[in-house]
Amino acid sequence: MIYINGNIENNRVEAEHFIDFIGKEVSLQGVIYKIREMSGFAFVLLQTKRHMVQCVWSEEFSLFPLSDLVCNMSVLLTAVVISEERSSTGCELRMKSIKKLSAPVEQTPIVINNRQVGVSLDILLQYRPITLRNERERAIFKIQEGLCSGFRKFFGENNFTEIHTPKIVYSGAEGGANIFKLDYFGKEAYLAQSPQFYKQMMVGVFERVFEIAPVFRAEKHHTARHINEYTSVDFEVGFIENYTEIMTYETKMLIETLDFLQAHYAYELNLLKVKIPTVNQIPAVDFEDAKCMLEKTYKRVSTDMEDFEPEEEKLLCDLIKKETGSEFVFVTRYKSSKRPFYAMETPGNSNVTESFDLLFRGLEITTGGQRIHDYDEQVEKMKNRGMNVDLFKSYLMAHQYGLPPHGGLGLGLERFTARLLDLPNVRQATLFPRDTERLEP
Repeated sequence: MIYINGNIENNRVEAEHFIDFIGKEVSLQGVIYKIREMSGFAFVLLQTKRHMVQCVWSEEFSLFPLSDLVCNMSVLLTAVVISEERSSTGCELRMKSIKKLSAPVEQTPIVINNRQVGVSLDILLQYRPITLRNERERAIFKIQEGLCSGFRKFFGENNFTEIHTPKIVYSGAEGGANIFKLDYFGKEAYLAQSPQFYKQMMVGVFERVFEIAPVFRAEKHHTARHINEYTSVDFEVGFIENYTEIMTYETKMLIETLDFLQAHYAYELNLLKVKIPTVNQIPAVDFEDAKCMLEKTYKRVSTDMEDFEPEEEKLLCDLIKKETGSEFVFVTRYKSSKRPFYAMETPGNSNVTESFDLLFRGLEITTGGQRIHDYDEQVEKMKNRGMNVDLFKSYLMAHQYGLPPHGGLGLGLERFTARLLDLPNVRQATLFPRDTERLEP
């Protein structure tokens, strides 16, 4: 019998700390990313968990032949740290010896160690397990990690409780046909479109809750902005006075998250030349007013008076940026017919809801608003929509036994990432996308 004590030994220097070891010998693990052979020496890029480390092999000081190195080989390297201002880490490593940990059976069918992977989007996604090794491809998802870390930091500092809700459910929160059905031991079940029901239930338990998790939409759209599984950043807040409080929470969340990103992910932001938007406050415009602004400014007649067309989202963002300088804009009070049954209607106007979308650089990234908390009001609205109230007993239990006034939102992580990094297709901001044509890898 042996005992595992939990002490993790870490006697290897991380790349970002090499600058403190100039002239000293260090050991590190990594993958051979690129080899550029010269006369009598070679530049070798070693990919570590976050950085690309510039190494030099030379006949003068390296104790192994260059032929021992191949791309995608995992090695334990012993080297001497030398100052080099042109390197991203401020230094380079003179390779002394290596220990081969693993080697590829063959080289990749496409070149992944150029500045960009120069293939079509379909090929990029087909070979995702290896194309993600490209320095810029993996930086996308390091930044996405930074967004989630920033969100969690905000939630923690504002006393939210993280929850984990079921993804196999008895009913779809959003309703409609855009829902995946499955056989659950002989019963009909669905993949969750949203954690909405459970967020509302948990407001009655913790008051403020959040979840960062996958959701599923059986939408048959095959566009640059749609995928069928995505990560939703959801939160719900109890004891609100009106839906604008939720917009205030999101504004603060975005301010703090983008600040966090700049403070902790400068390496990736610089690598991808990301332009972080300045957020101090976000303008909000009523839906009908926004439609009028578009019609007046661009002399266009909308074909959908209850929602925005994709082109209208782009035009509105351009207009708001020109007038206010903001790359974000809240659009408020959408029509009741375009909002789910749990959306609270505007007092005195049942045709409009206390809801909003957030648009960023021409794309909707958030939907939110105030929810119905009164049991009788919620049941009446469900009946008016022809819904079978008996199918929602567990959801309505929270209302029946008292819920505080509350509201919340859901933000699409991949859409936000794509717009932040100026990626033309949301699939580029998705590790392994699921759309109408893609089920692997």
